[in-house]
Amino acid sequence: MRAGKLLVAACVLAFSSVAAHADDFSFAGNFNNINDVQLFTFSVGANSNVVLRTWSYAGGVNAQGQTIAAGGFDPILALFQGSGASATYINQNDDGGSAVPADPVTGAHYDTYLAVNNLTPGVYTVSIMDYANFAVGPTLGDGFSGGALPDFDCNGSGTYCDATGHFRDSHWAFDILGVESASTPEQPPTSPVPEPSTFALLGSGLVGLARFARRRLSF
Repeated sequence: MRAGKLLVAACVLAFSSVAAHADDFSFAGNFNNINDVQLFTFSVGANSNVVLRTWSYAGGVNAQGQTIAAGGFDPILALFQGSGASATYINQNDDGGSAVPADPVTGAHYDTYLAVNNLTPGVYTVSIMDYANFAVGPTLGDGFSGGALPDFDCNGSGTYCDATGHFRDSHWAFDILGVESASTPEQPPTSPVPEPSTFALLGSGLVGLARFARRRLSF
């Protein structure tokens, strides 16, 4: 009986350590319209400190080591707990300040940096938008303000423009840091795959415990 309990405990511990593994995810794309909203979902398996940040405006090197060009629009990020229309609003951020680099043309720190500590296990939704298309809240289903048009589209030109009056383009780049899995709604969730050595160690441990259990039961 004791050996059986040890075997079960080892299984739970091994699989929990794999499931609770945190990783970083990067996404990039373009908007077709100034007031577009792109949604992402991510999950955490234990209380986690999560960072959401963009590279759209000033550019830089994202979490996957890819160089992102400067010149994108001024982004906003909004975070919701859950998924779908009933997901509840947590927070949103427009400018990352000193946590993000200055744009080489405007000198503005308009990329977004949203750090959230101690997120409880579960699924979350984050949206990226162009300033000033803020999330309305208190749920995702309440939508967005649509404020990016016409006040911030370079005087009705239909092109992207920031609050300083500089023309920008439609590209965005976005990192989700310290989570188990992350995806856009059009993609299946992706999770970090354990290294082969992890499976080998887990397998050898389970085999050893199984032999020990059989030996104890034979006495």
